[in-house]
Amino acid sequence: MLCPFCGADDTRVIDSRLASEGEQVRRRRRCSACGERFTTYELAELTMPKVIKSNAAREPFHDEKLRAGLMRALEKRPVTIDQAEAVISRIRKKVLVGGEREIASARIGELVLDELRNLDEVAYIRFASVYRRFNGMAEFRNMIDQLENRAAMQPEVTDLLPDKEE
Repeated sequence: MLCPFCGADDTRVIDSRLASEGEQVRRRRRCSACGERFTTYELAELTMPKVIKSNAAREPFHDEKLRAGLMRALEKRPVTIDQAEAVISRIRKKVLVGGEREIASARIGELVLDELRNLDEVAYIRFASVYRRFNGMAEFRNMIDQLENRAAMQPEVTDLLPDKEE
């Protein structure tokens, strides 16, 4: 790697560490010519599939669009930025694991809905109302009923260990 200070091509790695939850490698380097130290970051270059819009247009996958839609749904909700970023990361991984060269925007929308359903019900309904283009209260009621039925069908967790009395 070329030294950013003097341009020499003889640099040595003096320290390597994982960064960004293991998704990057941070390397400290030292130039043999001028002695300056600098940091580089190495990450895998992954090609995201093209997104097929509802009008059949194709465009690159944009994290920013995903983040903007998600943050709009999560506005004023008790969800941290870290939780939102984790959702974005999981969606990106699901899109990449599919291995397809193209993905329908509708599929991405469904992935967002799946994540929001488990994260925050209000954000889920907000996103669904825009994504599915709700036209009236009946559609909101139907969505709320579906959420309530889903919650009722989930088994109740019971504590197998009795509380310790002191």
